[in-house]
Amino acid sequence: MSTYIRDNVAALHAYTPGEQPSDPAVVKLNTNENPYPPAPAVLDVLQRAPSDWFRLYPDPVALRLRESIARVHGCAVENVFCGNGSDEVLALCIRAFVPNHGRIGYFDPSYSLYPVLAAIADVGTAPLSLNEDFSWPVPEQTYDVPLFFWTNPNAPTSLLCPQDRIAAFADRSEGVVVVDEAYAEFAEQNALALALDRANVLVTRSFSKSYSLAGARLGYAIGDVSLIEALYKIKDAYNIDRLTQEVGRAAIEDQAYMQHNVTRIRTTRERVKQQLEQRGFFVYPSQANFLWIRPPADLAADDLFNALRDQKIYVRYFPAERTKHHLRVTIGTDQQMDAFLGALPA
Repeated sequence: MSTYIRDNVAALHAYTPGEQPSDPAVVKLNTNENPYPPAPAVLDVLQRAPSDWFRLYPDPVALRLRESIARVHGCAVENVFCGNGSDEVLALCIRAFVPNHGRIGYFDPSYSLYPVLAAIADVGTAPLSLNEDFSWPVPEQTYDVPLFFWTNPNAPTSLLCPQDRIAAFADRSEGVVVVDEAYAEFAEQNALALALDRANVLVTRSFSKSYSLAGARLGYAIGDVSLIEALYKIKDAYNIDRLTQEVGRAAIEDQAYMQHNVTRIRTTRERVKQQLEQRGFFVYPSQANFLWIRPPADLAADDLFNALRDQKIYVRYFPAERTKHHLRVTIGTDQQMDAFLGALPA
């Protein structure tokens, strides 16, 4: 091992993203991407992009994009931060809110990037285990960490925690609570009002899921002005390229198109859930664009994962102790989901 590398980086187990196969024949249900194209206005932006968009630096604070986001959510521009994917926002939150030798909190299992971000920043972790059924054991006492990531709906378990429980948790917390809402548009509730009402709450959102822009890498946070200003102090100078800013504006300003696709995915989600249950699978009540499923007792999750892969159907398997008996299945088009159902053992 090179002596030039920081000890925490040398010891780091890097985040493992979902596989991106090059074979176009693969039915890709492993990374929670939207199966439908982005809004037509996004394609118009790509076709008319002038050369100056590439020759000149972009707006360092993405003002026009933030104005569009603020209009949609009924808040001030000053309440909005835009990042290079919501993952950048999460990393900046650690840098902004966690002191040296501090800790971050999160539930377990949850988004597996959180402990990786902590290790990169060389801060500690204080995970809270979910209940056996993956519900939330919200502690009654104050949870003493400077930053807590609360994924809602949770990934990979798909469950939604009621907002009043998050509010009560935030009110007891002595630090910042980041409600990571990558799947919020597919859920029945969200924490935007909470973020705009509490000085210690941020909500993060992603353009990757509901807006079909996973390839653009765009996310944002909404919350108290002082928290937003702290993120802007430490971000890279030009963290979002000009083209991404423009396609983001086009996408978020067409709410009708986004909601149409969300409705399609929800409808397919419920159909697939019912069919899986008829085949003996246990399916958790999803509030996201994926299903968290436990195969019948005579079918091991890892065996099913490999059997599907052999048929060029990719889903996600997490081999950790808490998750090894389950699979996460992204909701694709009806045709893709029929291929998935047809590939299951009879």
